Amino acid sequence: MPPIVHVVDDDESFLRSMARRLRGHGYTVATHASVDRFLDRPDPEKPGCVLADLQMPERDGFDLQESLARSPHPLPVVFVTGKGDIPTTVRAMRGGAEDFLTKRASAEDLRAAIDRAIDRDARERSERMRAAEARNKIAQLSERELQMLLGVVKGMQNREMAEAYGLAERTVKYHRSALTRRLDLYTSVDLQRLVQEAGLSIADLADLVDAAAAREPPRSPA
Repeated sequence: MPPIVHVVDDDESFLRSMARRLRGHGYTVATHASVDRFLDRPDPEKPGCVLADLQMPERDGFDLQESLARSPHPLPVVFVTGKGDIPTTVRAMRGGAEDFLTKRASAEDLRAAIDRAIDRDARERSERMRAAEARNKIAQLSERELQMLLGVVKGMQNREMAEAYGLAERTVKYHRSALTRRLDLYTSVDLQRLVQEAGLSIADLADLVDAAAAREPPRSPA
């Protein structure tokens, strides 16, 4: 699906002129006369970016930015405002805005900012998809497999895992082999990368081990 440039501004004439201008450059455009109307759009999962005014009644551009940051599909924001100052610009950029332009910005600067925002959205969507896939793979592991994965991430050797988990070393080797076959990842580097892609810490993995132990029936150490 083509990315959508969402224009958010309380000035109806600006919405119409900006939409006409962007469509003339080949963009797919949706207009919203308020932050709430944008947030209530029926297609929040679709790719694209947001071109937003900063000063709007009721909820302003910073409210929009903060709401997007909390959403599962945060679109990059390009602020286009009638007037701005350095503190406002700094706050916007620290909040993750792709760019901060005035409404007098050139067509070249506007298009460059939009293109960067769309590229960023595609990149971040891909990263979120990889993270979700990695977390899903890890969530399907058994308690023993999670223990092995935790040990690998900690840099533990088979002997150390055997001592930590009360297992024979040959049993550790068996479960590590089962883990690598299950994930189709055969090196410690690949296993560590999977955990990194999932965005999980060592503490998170330890919690998953505990959760799996609570779900699974008691088993013998070997």
